[in-house]
Formats: sequence, C-alpha cells, structure tokens
Amino acid sequence: MSKEQVKVDQPVDTKEATDGAPAKGEGAQAEAQGHRGAGKGKKRERKTYEIDIFRAWCKACGICAAFCPRQCIEMDEEGLPVVTAPERCTGCGFCEIHCPDFAISVAQKRAKRTEEDEAADG
Repeated sequence: MSKEQVKVDQPVDTKEATDGAPAKGEGAQAEAQGHRGAGKGKKRERKTYEIDIFRAWCKACGICAAFCPRQCIEMDEEGLPVVTAPERCTGCGFCEIHCPDFAISVAQKRAKRTEEDEAADG
C-alpha cells in the first residue's frame, strides 16, 4: 500500500464542524453530572440538611466550628457548638466525621409531602 498525501486548501471552520454538538453545560452528560444549564427550564430544589449536636456528649473541642467550610456552626458563651446558619449547610459531613466524641450528626431533611403529592401517587 502506498501513502497518499492530502492537501487541505482551506482551514477547517471549527464552528461549522461543531454545529449540532451540545455546548458545555448542556446535554445528557452535563445533566447527569449536575452542571448548571443542564435541563434548561427545570428548577432544581436545593437540598437542606439538619445538624444535630448532642451537647451531653460534646467536650467543646471546637473542631466542628473551626473547620466547617460554610461557617454553619459557632461556639457559644459556654464554649459549646451551636448551629447558627443551617441554611448554609451543604451536607459535607466534615463536622460529623471529625468529631472525636460522635456528638454531631448531619442528615438530609426529607421533603414534606403535600396532599397533591399523595393524590398524584394514587
């Protein structure tokens, strides 16, 4: 077999070559990965989390408050942790994992079911 040399007279127009392909942040892969722009027109509900502190188990080390990436927890006058901004919690679980006394838990709040939801389920 012999090799053939192909000469391109005009550069390829990259815009023309990619027409029809989903742009970044669109398409099934983006939707599966949760990228913004995926599933345009759909409003995503923000997950909310509940942070429970078992004060009887807490030794007031301050790890939870010091390392919370969203500053959801602060230490009160007594030196014990208090959840001050639960709406900021992303559910990362850092406080729960690093608490040496297992005195804190993070759980996703369940959505409240309405009568409409129950009627739709049959």
